[in-house]
Amino acid sequence: MSRRPPTTIAAEMVANVINVGVQPGDKIAVGDTVMLLESMKMEIPVLAETPGTVVAVKVASGDVVQEGDVLVELSV
Repeated sequence: MSRRPPTTIAAEMVANVINVGVQPGDKIAVGDTVMLLESMKMEIPVLAETPGTVVAVKVASGDVVQEGDVLVELSV
């Protein structure tokens, strides 16, 4: 039986990470807030688009991310 590769959640814009709401091992559902970003003085929630289990969190609070940077890896 083959395993599916992890799915990633990526940044959609340049932003500051202000809160990471998940850690490896957490199970998430569609619509769960994974983390909170800040850009141009606006808070932007990053929502899960697929259910799964968090495999790795690639950023921490205070990090600056670029568009396309992987934020979280999920196993679905």
